[in-house]
Amino acid sequence: MKNNDFIFLVLVFTMFFASCNTKKQESNNNDSPTIETAYFGEKPPGLVPKLFEPEIVSPEGLFEGGKFSPDMKEFYFTRMSGDYKERTFFVIRYENNQWGNESETDIRWPEFSTDGNIMYIEKEYKVRTETGWSEPKSLGEFLKEQAHGLSVSSNGTFYFPFFKKSDNGHGNLGYSRLINGKHEKPVKLNAEINTGEYIGHPYIAPDESYLMWDVERKDGHGLADIYISFRHEDGTWLTPINMGSVINTELQESSPFVTPDGKYLFYTRGEWKTKKDGSRYYVGKRYWVDAQIIENLRPKK
Repeated sequence: MKNNDFIFLVLVFTMFFASCNTKKQESNNNDSPTIETAYFGEKPPGLVPKLFEPEIVSPEGLFEGGKFSPDMKEFYFTRMSGDYKERTFFVIRYENNQWGNESETDIRWPEFSTDGNIMYIEKEYKVRTETGWSEPKSLGEFLKEQAHGLSVSSNGTFYFPFFKKSDNGHGNLGYSRLINGKHEKPVKLNAEINTGEYIGHPYIAPDESYLMWDVERKDGHGLADIYISFRHEDGTWLTPINMGSVINTELQESSPFVTPDGKYLFYTRGEWKTKKDGSRYYVGKRYWVDAQIIENLRPKK
């Protein structure tokens, strides 16, 4: 065998093994969490809500709540109390078929587009790039009066509470559609939805077939309760439904959302407590329940 032939064969084999290693690495990076690992090994709930407080994100019970990215490979969460006198934000990532170590982050309460390529943070957004997330950019004037919470449907329609001077602090849920690349002026939802006090934290289903939010109402179970309204085929919203005593208690229930895989409803249950100096502070924990509880409330055709 000539030297040139030998060198050629060496190059071929080198390229072949390099290709195999690359594909293997890509395969490992593309592996998604299984149902056993997606929720940090926690046993999924049935139709009775359970406290969600896995040890990996909640050492000593410091976990408040968090949210998954659409591919279920990132979990953004907060801790407070104990060593964390102020609310601290973290992210933990699923890599090489396991959850890694958490790290502190400046990303606060993110929302995502359905495809996971856009991250919404309050009134700004970031775009996913080959090297991570872009610098934040403004979403525009349509969110100028946004209050507590934001949710985005799969077609880019934003749902959020906003304030007007005429509301006297009451707040309203509304939406802004994406039309020709721009978001329209916020449109207030109907009076049946916008009844009560402290309206906030909406969650819109990706297909906009239902809307959940929290609010204090006279027909509630105590403090804020979670309500749901289903959308009729003609586009109108049906009379809101209190999600019942399985979800709502005399405490404060808020901030509902359904996981990206559509399997579970997460929400916060908590209460306000008073310090010795008379100031108040909120203590809340995340609960989860099978998302079938939503379908059980959906009106039959």
